[in-house]
Amino acid sequence: MNFATQSKFDILTALRDGPLNVSQIAEKIGDEQSAVSHNLRKMSMCSVLNVRREGKQRIYSLNRDTVLPILEIVEKHVKKCCSGRCKNE
Repeated sequence: MNFATQSKFDILTALRDGPLNVSQIAEKIGDEQSAVSHNLRKMSMCSVLNVRREGKQRIYSLNRDTVLPILEIVEKHVKKCCSGRCKNE
């Protein structure tokens, strides 16, 4: 699976604060619900995300055992090595 898309990275950061359904994720990242749903399916198939059902909704959350530590390492690196030198594009 490729994490090189902005949408997938945005999904990861949106879920960092806690579980969300597809509509909440789409609203939070400003992307089409169908595109978000497509990415969520791929990401959950690879165990990047956990998914549970609540009625008719699927609730997505980060795999906190593996993905959250990776995000924390990336943030630490960016703060230490990229502060003031890297531009957001």
